[in-house]
Amino acid sequence: MSTAAQKKGFGATLWEWLTTVDHKKLGILYFLGGGFFFVLGGIEALLIRIQLLVPNNDFVSAGLFNQLITMHGTTMIFLAAMPILFGFMNVIMPLQIGARDLAFPFLNSLGFWMFMLGGIFLNISWFTGQVPDAGWTSYTSLAITSEGHGMDYYAIGLQIAGGGTLMTGINFLVTIINMRAPGLTYMRMPLFTWTTLIASAMILFAFPPLTVGLFFLTFDRLFGGNFFDHEMGGNTIIWEHIFWIFGHPEVYILILPAFGIFSEIFPVFARKRLFGYTSMVFATVLIGFLGFMVWAHHMFTVGLGPTANAIFAVATMAIAVPTGVKIFNWLLTMWGGSIKITTPMLYAIGFIPSFVMGGVTGIMQGAAPLDYQLHDSYFIVAHFHYVIVGGVVLAVLAATHYWWPKMFGTMLHEGLGKVTFWFFFIGFHMTFLIQHWLGFWGMPRRVFTYMDGQGWNTANAISTAGAALMGIGVIVLVINAIMTTVKNERVGNDPWGDGRTLEWAIQSPPLFYNFPQTPLVRGLDTVWIEKQEGNESGITPAVPLQDIHMPNGSIIPLLMSLGLFIAGFGAMYRLEASWGLPVLVGGLAFTFLTMSIRSIKDDLGYYVTKEEIMNDLKREGGRK
Repeated sequence: MSTAAQKKGFGATLWEWLTTVDHKKLGILYFLGGGFFFVLGGIEALLIRIQLLVPNNDFVSAGLFNQLITMHGTTMIFLAAMPILFGFMNVIMPLQIGARDLAFPFLNSLGFWMFMLGGIFLNISWFTGQVPDAGWTSYTSLAITSEGHGMDYYAIGLQIAGGGTLMTGINFLVTIINMRAPGLTYMRMPLFTWTTLIASAMILFAFPPLTVGLFFLTFDRLFGGNFFDHEMGGNTIIWEHIFWIFGHPEVYILILPAFGIFSEIFPVFARKRLFGYTSMVFATVLIGFLGFMVWAHHMFTVGLGPTANAIFAVATMAIAVPTGVKIFNWLLTMWGGSIKITTPMLYAIGFIPSFVMGGVTGIMQGAAPLDYQLHDSYFIVAHFHYVIVGGVVLAVLAATHYWWPKMFGTMLHEGLGKVTFWFFFIGFHMTFLIQHWLGFWGMPRRVFTYMDGQGWNTANAISTAGAALMGIGVIVLVINAIMTTVKNERVGNDPWGDGRTLEWAIQSPPLFYNFPQTPLVRGLDTVWIEKQEGNESGITPAVPLQDIHMPNGSIIPLLMSLGLFIAGFGAMYRLEASWGLPVLVGGLAFTFLTMSIRSIKDDLGYYVTKEEIMNDLKREGGRK
């Protein structure tokens, strides 16, 4: 490996990881950070299920239970599911479009560190004893009256993390629009790239309302803003509108990349081209559009009136149509194929019935009169988890096994992968299927205990046992990852044997500059086309061999995020402690100072020479 490659490759020092702007390293950092929060949110879920294992349980107090359900939901949505998906988007999407990095590498690093420090800020609340307790939706009738600083940790932490998410979404958008390889038209893009594009566009429009809402909530709590206090002329219902104008598109921001992951997996292991590519693209676009038109179906019981309820009920049912198109296309991709049952394919096959069940219960709730009965019951908990766990989490686990060799150059053990799948899949259905009936039987959500003799005992015991099985599955996955890393048995470019998109034509893990020469894309499934025509490398270069310009790393994104992190504490304690106001001012000043240093810094990057690239190519040829 060349000197530059050694410096910028995966065997990097801690300083290089802290300063990296390489999309692949940042993707791995997202993967590790999101994985940490996923485990943390899972532990919170297990504590919730232990409390509900038997009636009249006192395992945790009512107040701690409220904190657990608030932090579980917030952590899983904002700090686990989305960052892990961002990790795969970061690593894989630029490879699929033939790019060397994202359009704005510096912003990519800043987005990660804002997410990570925002998540840490939120979870420091556990150590201060003042934890958010108004639910993950934080309806302001509770949020503005919650005592202590728990909800301040929520509002400020999510503003920091959400700012990072917004700038990363914009970065993905610009990258896909402007940095595709020659020949890669929109209708030749892989489905994972398409879903990244649409999810990023949704982030662009969905996150600003959340940012505004959190800003108002922060001012209500810290500065007496009274935006949501009805006793002072505010309106609590406005928060619900603001939150769900973000909150429902957020579901599709999560599920669309999951759809893209499965759209990559089915063709590879069915050994067939994806059925109905064009209809899949238009279905993705339509889901993104309709996702912004259904938010008030979360508010059928608010009293918006029959006209508004009817409009949002129809829109809710309409969004099932493009989703159904995708389901049938995946089934027809498998139909007549030579299916290879790998761990990723198991997750893909298990996803279809699981997500359909979640979708059907969603259509049921689209009927406003029925939703009026089901609202705030365990039926809603079951539906939501069938969509998120049965869709997003299964996709994350599938993608982990599918792209692990590309990310790390090693292959997760298939036997342990299948063990993880069966523990998690069976545990998932045990946990949440029975909760539909709990809802029908009248069990409210968000209650910390229940009385004996109500007919809920057995169902709650089954649900808790299922959660334990899911936990075992995740533990097996962690063991699998550790064993694979320790063994370090290297794999080739395309260990699955039938890769169709550009990432499978380059070495695993990729060189820091990704492609020695920019590839020419000659059709959909470009690597498969090249191999069918006898080009075993899978890539036809679009340009001659030439020097490659790469960006320098920078510590400034971490420092800017740290300044916002510090300022958050100053904002909360500015009136209670003598250090509060100086910390607030100092943190903001530190952020703007480091930003100014960035703006005046001569950051021209560096070049990888043709000679270094040739040496890397010779070394790769020898390794094969």
